[in-house]
Amino acid sequence: MKNYMAPMEGVTNWFYRNAYHECFYPMDKYFTPFITAKPNKRLSSKEIKEVSPDTNGKLPVVPQILTNNAEDFVKTAHIFRDEYGHKEVNLNLGCPSGTVTAKGKGAGFLGEPEKLDRFLDEIFANTGMEISIKTRVGTDYEEDWERLLEIYSKYPIKELIIHPRLLKDHYKGTPRYGLYEEAQRKIKVPLGYNGDIFSVEAYQEIQEKFPDADSFMYGRGIIARPYLLDEIMCGTRMKKEDRQSQYKQKMRQFHDCLYREYQEYLSGERNVLFRMKELWSYMAPGFTNYAKYLKKIKKSQHLGDYEAAVMSLFGEQEIL
Repeated sequence: MKNYMAPMEGVTNWFYRNAYHECFYPMDKYFTPFITAKPNKRLSSKEIKEVSPDTNGKLPVVPQILTNNAEDFVKTAHIFRDEYGHKEVNLNLGCPSGTVTAKGKGAGFLGEPEKLDRFLDEIFANTGMEISIKTRVGTDYEEDWERLLEIYSKYPIKELIIHPRLLKDHYKGTPRYGLYEEAQRKIKVPLGYNGDIFSVEAYQEIQEKFPDADSFMYGRGIIARPYLLDEIMCGTRMKKEDRQSQYKQKMRQFHDCLYREYQEYLSGERNVLFRMKELWSYMAPGFTNYAKYLKKIKKSQHLGDYEAAVMSLFGEQEIL
């Protein structure tokens, strides 16, 4: 079983991935937040940092591409291969954001299956790299999935990572597990599972449902509790109090590492605070009695105020 970090725009950037990899149980692959392919694509300095070995070191990073234009996909993939040494790229067919899907990209591309089929035919014929796909199971109806599986089965996909929700579901409701099971029956490519792995119990339940999954991808669950994979892989070997102490120490180490990196590379207190406040909106509920501390973190206007609020949270509360 392989473990992957899902891409999350604005959160799982190269700063985050490096800090995570240093402090917690390492992932087998880290997928970058999507990079939009455009005609005559030239990577921005931010995009270069996402894919460059100079910033990612030896981390197993896979660039993710967002587009519905095959020529743009191929050109962008070749930049990743020829300039930065990547052997695999990932196609984003899962993003449910309205600004993305309105342009027929991300999960919105699933609503045009014939166009998608022609797109896949062209990129698999011309890219010359391993291509994995992160997908939802349709746009509005479960019946969409049957046609999509017919299309996917035609191509040598490196791995099909399935978030078993429709576009219209966004992140609400229970994942449509039956559609993942349908993929297991009908398609022969390696399958990965993504969606709602927020706890050890959720992991165990899904692992029991899908013991043949080639990988599990962690998104919002790992952002909320970065120690989650430690707990899944190693937690049963330790007493509860030892786990809490170790994970709290790792959380502090992770926070301090990421905080230092943001201060070094971002200009101005405001930009640093914006990044850290966004992260705490996910992480704070993983602590006991967190509400008043999160309020202070979000209200802080200067780094000193922010540091005092974070120190109080770590010093006075425990990991759930």
